Amino acid sequence: MIAGFFFLIFFTGGNAFTVDLHDDQQMPNDTITMEKEENNNGNCGYNAVVKFLNLNKDNNNYTLTRPVKNYKTVTEVLHLMKVFGILDMVKTEQIFISYIWVFLRWKNEHISWNPKEFCGLESITIPTELLWMPDLIIEEMTEKDKATTNPFLTIYSNGNVSFRNDHVVVSTCKMNVYKFPFDIQSCNLSFKSMTHTPREINLKTLENDKVITRWTKDLIETQDEWEFIDITVNNQTSDLDRFQSMLVYTITMKRRSVLYIANFILPILFFLILDLVSFLISDSGGEKLSFKVTVLLAVTVMQLILNDILPSSSDKVPLIALYCIGVFTLMMLSLLESILVMHLLDKDSATENNKTDGDQSLRMKKCCHCAPVYDASPDETESVTKEDSSSKLMEASLNLKQVSNEPEENGKTMNLLGSKRKDVKSGYWTRIVKKINKIFLIFYITTLTVFLGTMFSLWNSENY
Repeated sequence: MIAGFFFLIFFTGGNAFTVDLHDDQQMPNDTITMEKEENNNGNCGYNAVVKFLNLNKDNNNYTLTRPVKNYKTVTEVLHLMKVFGILDMVKTEQIFISYIWVFLRWKNEHISWNPKEFCGLESITIPTELLWMPDLIIEEMTEKDKATTNPFLTIYSNGNVSFRNDHVVVSTCKMNVYKFPFDIQSCNLSFKSMTHTPREINLKTLENDKVITRWTKDLIETQDEWEFIDITVNNQTSDLDRFQSMLVYTITMKRRSVLYIANFILPILFFLILDLVSFLISDSGGEKLSFKVTVLLAVTVMQLILNDILPSSSDKVPLIALYCIGVFTLMMLSLLESILVMHLLDKDSATENNKTDGDQSLRMKKCCHCAPVYDASPDETESVTKEDSSSKLMEASLNLKQVSNEPEENGKTMNLLGSKRKDVKSGYWTRIVKKINKIFLIFYITTLTVFLGTMFSLWNSENY
């Protein structure tokens, strides 16, 4: 019995020992796995990465200077700008107001972690006050940014940092209004570091011109009176204070000219046509002169409106100003011609009135001179005998009637001859006026055609 008992223990106890030994080895592995899971669950939060990196305001590695371990290392800042809206273009003050989106990306050499140790977490968002950021400014900006600054930025496990911000930019833009209102304007937005040189910060663009232009056309919401055309990017070096890397975005846009054509160019053209049609009005009265003065005053009012639209610091006289000056000059010449014509007609009418008054006085003198010839003298009446007195008196009365009728018939004859002479041959100044009107009308139409053709060809030309 005892031998059998030990034999059973020998064969079964070893197995039991083996099993127990295997169980003793298995239990610690499970415990380790559970502990790792608990540790991983604790590292799955954003705070775990923040604690691991020791991100806080007091850490000078993150906030004090550029995020490089060797000061000779250049921080490369990738930059991208999109235009969300063209808000306004103040022509008189030459100010460009735009709403833009700016994207920045750079590398912080003090930031790195293994995403596997933090449940695959590759990026987190933190406040901007915890990290150093590029001190970029817009060189053309004249007023403080009215948009709200983005308070957060994103950091990645490989050390990359990205930041996006919106800006309402009020910037200077030198305008070329020579072809107004068919002008194309180009305004620059230049981004550069306020303090760092190219050896410290190097600005580069994320995408090329074509991609940025396409993205902006898809994104842009408002354009006011301007139509967006494209954006070009150039990498330059600013040497105003010190050499600095600078990205210059050139925004090209075209003015929508429909309203200016309808409200300004066409009304002036209509006034010019009215002045041309006024040649059909008679020169004898004052209606033609008053009509031309009224049209000329209307063009003057349009010129005053134009003065409030265009900037006073333009290098060249705009074509639309030349257009108004040309129309005003043609109307002024037409008005002067009308004044000259009326003066000549008045002079001719005064000459005819003097001739008429002279002819009438001469006829009256002749009548008075002829009447005594046929009067009977007292000596003749006394020498006549009483027998012949009655017959002579009858003859004398008949002769007097004939003489009295002769001036009336002569007057009628003179009037008929004068009227025929007037119909056949007008006054001298009247003939001159007709020639002046004809020559000036040809000159007016020819000059008007050449002037309008030249103006429209200059507006349609591509060169400024």
